[in-house]
Amino acid sequence: MLNRRRVLAASLAAPLAHLSPSLAAQAAPLLIDSHVHVWKRDPAFPFAQGRKPPEFDASAEMLLDLMQANGVARTVIVQVIHYRWDNSYLADVLKRYPGQFHGIARVNPEDPAAPDHLSRLTLEQGFRGVRLSPSDQADGDWIRGPLMAPLWRRCAELKVPMTVLASGARMADLVPLIEKNPDLTVVIDHMADVPPDQPQLLEPLLALARFPRVYVKISHVPRLSKQAYPYADAFDQVKRVYDRFGAKRLMWGTDWPISLSELPYDKMVAVYRDHLGFLPAAERQYILSQTVQDIWPFGL
Repeated sequence: MLNRRRVLAASLAAPLAHLSPSLAAQAAPLLIDSHVHVWKRDPAFPFAQGRKPPEFDASAEMLLDLMQANGVARTVIVQVIHYRWDNSYLADVLKRYPGQFHGIARVNPEDPAAPDHLSRLTLEQGFRGVRLSPSDQADGDWIRGPLMAPLWRRCAELKVPMTVLASGARMADLVPLIEKNPDLTVVIDHMADVPPDQPQLLEPLLALARFPRVYVKISHVPRLSKQAYPYADAFDQVKRVYDRFGAKRLMWGTDWPISLSELPYDKMVAVYRDHLGFLPAAERQYILSQTVQDIWPFGL
């Protein structure tokens, strides 16, 4: 039986292919990818002890080539777990390609010095936010612990977003932190990775819509879907999130190169570029670029 992830072929062809290059350029939307990772096997930037990254590189240069080939103007890069709390490679990327990327750092959430590390990363190295990833298990209970209040408060003071990768089961744990920092922008990754066939698990995420500074990435559509392309069940979930949050608080993202297990970069871009037709054009543009720029301004 064919793997549903591979049932793509001609059905994923770009809808602008029949246009002349000039008309296609006029019709193409501005695209800003809100979520990618980069890494490179380089002795100057060693991976964290005990980590086993993939055998291939996913360098900034490779990403730039893909962006140029697919009409993606800018990208937000999230520090990959392969380096854990050492953000040196991403800091180097930001320095070498100013204005092309924004970077989201990682800090150890169980380190009392984490707020000061975040200040250094922000003020000295140009990072524009931090990502936390509490698991559903007991080892993720630090999200409820005493070290969170100072870290979230420092984020608010620095005026950089707090990005959270967590399941729907952890969304309620964020509420006290959001309530104490009402001016802090909070971004929830990947629709909290809720499977579309368990719609009740989405409710804790939807409940966060009452906080006006909470935003959601509608990434992971192919990964979450239980169906073949064009992933109708996952887009039904996108519609639920849109109905509660509105387009101005949603953004797409490829999650390259993690997403290569699902689709190549060009096809992942096409999933979002070509399948938000249930929204008016202006609202699609918020999801494709404007929301990202509201949070991480690129000046485009």
